Amino acid sequence: AQERAVGQLLYGRNAIVTGAGRGIGAAIAAALDAAGARVALVARSIDELEATAAGLANEPVVVRADLGTHDGPAAAVAAALEAFDGTIDVLVNNAGMALRKDSEDLTADELDDVWNVNVRSALLTTVAVLPSMLEQGSGSIVSISSISGLRGAPRRAIYGASKAALDGMTRSLAMEYGPRGIRANCVAPGVVETEMWRGNLEKPGVADAVLSVIPTRRLSTPDEVADVVVFLASDASRAITGEVLAADGGIHATVNLWPTV
Repeated sequence: AQERAVGQLLYGRNAIVTGAGRGIGAAIAAALDAAGARVALVARSIDELEATAAGLANEPVVVRADLGTHDGPAAAVAAALEAFDGTIDVLVNNAGMALRKDSEDLTADELDDVWNVNVRSALLTTVAVLPSMLEQGSGSIVSISSISGLRGAPRRAIYGASKAALDGMTRSLAMEYGPRGIRANCVAPGVVETEMWRGNLEKPGVADAVLSVIPTRRLSTPDEVADVVVFLASDASRAITGEVLAADGGIHATVNLWPTV
């Protein structure tokens, strides 16, 4: 892992990270741990969760849960609250799924699956965390959105819609709970070096097409996204709420059309 300059910004804080078994979620958990937080790791795969937990230093809590179910989010938060003696300072809504498909071929079941994981689970997890944050008068909610929620791209109608909904949810939460000490922000990654993208980038011509529309001409890393999350979770960003912070290598600032990949 790369050396970090975040220090102990979150010393003594308790955090929940959903989708913490791999990729960006695992990197976020590691970054929060490195910044001093104790982290509850939430995902469906116990093997992946235990692999993430093995690299953490501050007594991580492993919570196996299916956030796509009706009761999954509340059960996951209840387990974290029990482990943390009722206090949660940071929630990172990272669990998500991608779907790249021609819009005319989308099915109702696919729409429901993406919406349930990307939007419904994030809102229900937030709803379950809010009473604890309200009682203590503080908290930071960071949701992992996507550049697809800010810019249109072919074959991403439902994915982009779900991430735009997450952005809207975040702005509403910021306005509703800002007066009571709770901040809410989004991080919108672009193309990140994860398993989700790796297979697509290995197809002929895809990597060159994608890199051509990224001003930095490189992919972001999970660690880079995680460091932005640490900043938004910490008091270093206490003047920031209701924002969607693009960690995308500048994609959102360009006028280039996104390739059909």
